[in-house]
Amino acid sequence: MKKRNCIIGQSGGPTAAINASLAGVIYGAKYSNEYENVYGMIHGIMGLLENRYIDLLKEFNNDEKINALKQTPAMYLGSCRFKLPTYKENLDVYVKIFDILTKLDITDFYYIGGNDSMDTVLKLSSYADSIGSNIQIIGIPKTIDNDLMITDHTPGFGSAAKYIASTLLEIAHDTIIYPVKSVTIIEIMGRDAGWLTAASALARNSYCSAPHLIYLPESDFNTESFVEDVRDLLTVQNNVIVAVSEGIHDSNGNYISAGENSSDTFGHSQLSGAGKALELLIRASLPVKVRSVEINILQRCAVHLSSATDLKEAFLSGEKAVSLALQGVTASMVIMKRTSDAPYTITYDYAEIKNIANEAKSVPREWINARGNNVTYEMLTYLTPLIQGEVPIAYHNGLPNYMDVSHLSSQA
Repeated sequence: MKKRNCIIGQSGGPTAAINASLAGVIYGAKYSNEYENVYGMIHGIMGLLENRYIDLLKEFNNDEKINALKQTPAMYLGSCRFKLPTYKENLDVYVKIFDILTKLDITDFYYIGGNDSMDTVLKLSSYADSIGSNIQIIGIPKTIDNDLMITDHTPGFGSAAKYIASTLLEIAHDTIIYPVKSVTIIEIMGRDAGWLTAASALARNSYCSAPHLIYLPESDFNTESFVEDVRDLLTVQNNVIVAVSEGIHDSNGNYISAGENSSDTFGHSQLSGAGKALELLIRASLPVKVRSVEINILQRCAVHLSSATDLKEAFLSGEKAVSLALQGVTASMVIMKRTSDAPYTITYDYAEIKNIANEAKSVPREWINARGNNVTYEMLTYLTPLIQGEVPIAYHNGLPNYMDVSHLSSQA
């Protein structure tokens, strides 16, 4: 019987776990004995349009290499932020893509990414359906933002959450040594969803109550209430540590920002300085030492602080995608369903991509306290299992020894 051929792409922002999903697809395809070729797009759908792809079974011809890939951060195949038009807007793009897929005799198309990547999966699936194509098109979730619909959580989030919580704990240790009144504001990525900022609450332990205030975009932000929150805490303690999402906004939807905002190619706001804006507000309102710290991209590729649970789930999500394709599933995304918090257990399934793409999962308002400056016990119950376990990292000359990705810097 004729064997299958698949192609895999990665797109959007990097994470500590996205290569684990790629490794899972390679592993699943290799050991299914159903595949002749497993190709990898260089720089996602944009690279595919330029006929840039590599033979992954040749590159990863043993389990040792697959395991090394699993523990390498960012994207081995590279990424793109290319907004695919609909086939009704630009039919030529789709004809070209499917001509390439036909030339390679592709039976299965896997795309690993977040919201915008799932938009690509939806559009390709719609075109495939319109022409009666038999190519199975499956999305594999990843995003540190944890905002994909239907799935309990997304691979990449657990490791980023672990980094955020660890960083907040270390900032608390840095801050508490000084017997002076101070405010430290930590700005954390999250334009529309506050999951990552909420994870800062995991830093709390028997001696550390930081972060003392947490503000998410799911709750309207009031500057007067914020100053009051900080002032009240300073009457009973020296140091106040605040975790704030970059996307906090007032009741009119205006972002709390220190500068002008712009938009990316998908129309998403590129925010500027919520932490700095709050630093300036406190500086003008209270006679205390104040500083702001923008964590920005640091948590995205920090495999040295990754969650073993996260990498395992990312790998199994990749394997599940192969299993789904072999069952004839298409126009869908791999999802995880939580079956228990303690002990923590999940199952893997799929959902139709039309119910996921172009939607965003917000933090439930009931997981934020009434005043909007903290998260609830339910949030901690949800988050805690996702950061468990440490990943053994190979080192060389004192630094993490990751896979060589010099192929990404070569010219097309």
